[in-house]
Amino acid sequence: MEPVAIDIRDAATADAATLAELHGQAWRGAYRGILPALTLERMIARRGAVWWTQAIAAGPGSILVLDFAERLAGYASIGPSRVRIAGHQGEIYELYLRPEFQGVGFGARLFRVARQRLDDCGRHGHMVWALAENRAACAFYEALDGHRAAFTKERLGGRLLDKIAYCWQ
Repeated sequence: MEPVAIDIRDAATADAATLAELHGQAWRGAYRGILPALTLERMIARRGAVWWTQAIAAGPGSILVLDFAERLAGYASIGPSRVRIAGHQGEIYELYLRPEFQGVGFGARLFRVARQRLDDCGRHGHMVWALAENRAACAFYEALDGHRAAFTKERLGGRLLDKIAYCWQ
């Protein structure tokens, strides 16, 4: 049996169409039952291949992809913190995997590389936001020793949802 290649690399514009499809699968898995169906589908539709092409071109090195056996299994987007929480300069804006790749350690691996990339850019202390109703995401970040540092609310699809900021030093 041949070894399977697992690589985490910067996204390339050639990944845009696959990222759009991956994003849709991951968001449906994460938010079905939390967000109204129409709201969720509209949010996904806004992130087509053109959106991903522009996002990749706009921020080289800010979107990472996890490539498993030459198939994109997940992605993370990173950059400076959008909210001031003392000592937290970097933020993981998104970290998603295709549902079939969840629960086998790929998310933790992608998370570690995203944090290292932030550190390499001088953005020490990291944070990520998760919807409180997304229990799988909250459990994932808590298992990675994230501590709850801030709370807010966001209105999505007519629902007011609680959001939690998880932080690491």
